[in-house]
Amino acid sequence: MVVNAGRGGPKAAVGDPAPDIVATTLDGAPFRLADLRGRPVIVNFWGPSCVPCRDEFPLLAAKVAAHSDDGLAVVGVLTDDPVQPAKDFIADYGATWPNLLDPDKALKAAYRVAGRPQTYFIDKDGVIRSIQIGELTDKDFERQYQKIAP
Repeated sequence: MVVNAGRGGPKAAVGDPAPDIVATTLDGAPFRLADLRGRPVIVNFWGPSCVPCRDEFPLLAAKVAAHSDDGLAVVGVLTDDPVQPAKDFIADYGATWPNLLDPDKALKAAYRVAGRPQTYFIDKDGVIRSIQIGELTDKDFERQYQKIAP
């Protein structure tokens, strides 16, 4: 479920407030993006059947660790794949960030996801500062992270 997205709501474009996300994690826990306000946030739309998504997953894990002093939060949104393979993949890689369900594709629509992976860099005020369509490289990540780093 997405709050304040759609017609008349926030757009998922650089310089606009990120549409709020109210969803459930793959493990059934409630999640709300607004609870991360005050921290730099990366929202990553992905799925385990997407090869570039699989390739960038270790990079995201490394960046969460490298930027832990900044309070970096990463949020995954499972897109176009079933839950169990995603859970298995997350467990294999030891991902510590929440991964969300999007069963009705409302999040995908609100964020105007064109393909996987697609990543949003959101500043501490909840404003989208950069969007990456396609796999992140280390150089891509650091260049875009500077736009949201505290």
